[in-house]
Amino acid sequence: MSDIHADHSDDQAQSRKPLILVVEDEPKIASLLCDYLNGSGYRTRHVDDGNAVIAAVNDERPALVLLDLMLPGTDGLTLCRQLRAEDALLPIVMLTARVEEVDRLLGLELGADDYICKPFSPREVVARIKAVLRRSQALDQTLSQSSAKGQLTLNEEGWQALADGHDLGLTAVEFQLLKVMMQSPGRIFSRDQLMDHMYRDHRIVSERTVDSHVKKLRRKIASAWPERDVIRSIYGVGYKFEPDVLD
Repeated sequence: MSDIHADHSDDQAQSRKPLILVVEDEPKIASLLCDYLNGSGYRTRHVDDGNAVIAAVNDERPALVLLDLMLPGTDGLTLCRQLRAEDALLPIVMLTARVEEVDRLLGLELGADDYICKPFSPREVVARIKAVLRRSQALDQTLSQSSAKGQLTLNEEGWQALADGHDLGLTAVEFQLLKVMMQSPGRIFSRDQLMDHMYRDHRIVSERTVDSHVKKLRRKIASAWPERDVIRSIYGVGYKFEPDVLD
């Protein structure tokens, strides 16, 4: 009987460890990464085909995705874009043998939190993952505090945004736009990045369309808070949500 209780306790302790989804098609590298991560207090799940990644993330939301750039099936950059469109907060660290600056910048522009080039030290990968998770937890805390402080809350089931209890009457696109920016306070989003989050079918729209949605969203927020401007325009770059103005 005691052995059964011990096994159950071990299972519970294991399930509480953060899950790292390792997306890597080279078996030796994947095995090495999983061994180091498991030895550093994480759980791991390994996927070796890009076509299986979205299902794996939906099956059990990982704490972080360690994503190789070159994969059979869907490639890493496309996956990064798709994951970001579904969840703006999911931490993503990309792995690649490509060292060209254009690839590094493209990966980060699509929403990767960090970028590690092969060959690498497994200890360095673990250290970088820990750093990204610390930043992610800090953002979660900031978002929670800013929402409570300014009484700007989102009801995702009802697709409602409430400013001090006042329903802003947002459209689905406006709600998604506000949600994305609130999830990453202080982060500047380009118009292209906002398009990816607003339209999950990746339709092609003009930058003016994004500007129009932002203008309408700001007007609706201003109807409840005439003197507050929580969405800031960054000239020539894009937009960001600034929770500090809610003080």
